[in-house]
Amino acid sequence: MSGEPEVHEEFEARLKAYEGRPAAATGVGRDPVNEPMIRHWCEAMGDTSPAYTGPDAIAPPTMLQAWTMAGLTRRPERTAAYDELLTLLDESGHHAVVATDCEQEYLRPLRPGDEITFDSVIESVSGRKTTKLGAGYFVTTRTDVRAGGEPAGTHRFRILKYAPAHRSSKPAERRPRPVVNRDNAGFWEGVARHALLIQRCTACATPRFPWLPGCTTCGSLDWDTVEASGEGTVYSYVVMHHPPFPAFEPPYAVGLIELAEGVRIVSNVVGVPYDKVRIGMPVRLEFRRYDDELVLPVFQGVTP
Repeated sequence: MSGEPEVHEEFEARLKAYEGRPAAATGVGRDPVNEPMIRHWCEAMGDTSPAYTGPDAIAPPTMLQAWTMAGLTRRPERTAAYDELLTLLDESGHHAVVATDCEQEYLRPLRPGDEITFDSVIESVSGRKTTKLGAGYFVTTRTDVRAGGEPAGTHRFRILKYAPAHRSSKPAERRPRPVVNRDNAGFWEGVARHALLIQRCTACATPRFPWLPGCTTCGSLDWDTVEASGEGTVYSYVVMHHPPFPAFEPPYAVGLIELAEGVRIVSNVVGVPYDKVRIGMPVRLEFRRYDDELVLPVFQGVTP
């Protein structure tokens, strides 16, 4: 079936019937937890916590999904039920997909040598939702991760399967809204008044970004903020050519910016041609208003 998406009680009942069915069964991590992957992760994230090095090292908890990913190949443990659910949505007109968010729970630390196994379940399929992208259904899968047979953590992943909205007269597209929660609300309040705020641990004075509930160096939950000077350099960057996305006009440069305060932030590099952006290029913070609601920090390239 193609064309306009199915929208009726019988169809949604068919979708709901997949709740609780396995999405991946008896999955095995492609590699045991290992030091090289931990090192690469910490270097990419700029995380220098001593907990992740040495003979008693643990893996950063946020690496939980890394140990279950299949790379560029299709997962052999993915079930027919999950494929059927996605096919049902595709054939009903909800053929577009976008990842929306994930949640993780950590039950015990993972250490080098741990053998990872996991199972995934289709936890929920929402009722029909109307979004800026189009109408569709949110599909949530829950992956239970084990180490040596013991529960180690849970990873929930949510996608939106939707029918792209068709507009006879296309209005100006808006940029996606940032996800604001209790952990990062203070950061976005600062952005609204044109201040880039960095968390600072009051126990050990370690700065951290992005905002987190606790210090990654000493574990303290107490913190204050310091306002960034706005000076930085391009630590790394990519030039986005494809895929095109509403409100963005490729090609454009996205940089990992190392701030003078010692933390890194991902943002657009503006004010210079995308093909002139270079690692080590000085940049300066500025705030740009994209519409009546959205202000974002970006970085102006400084050329000699």
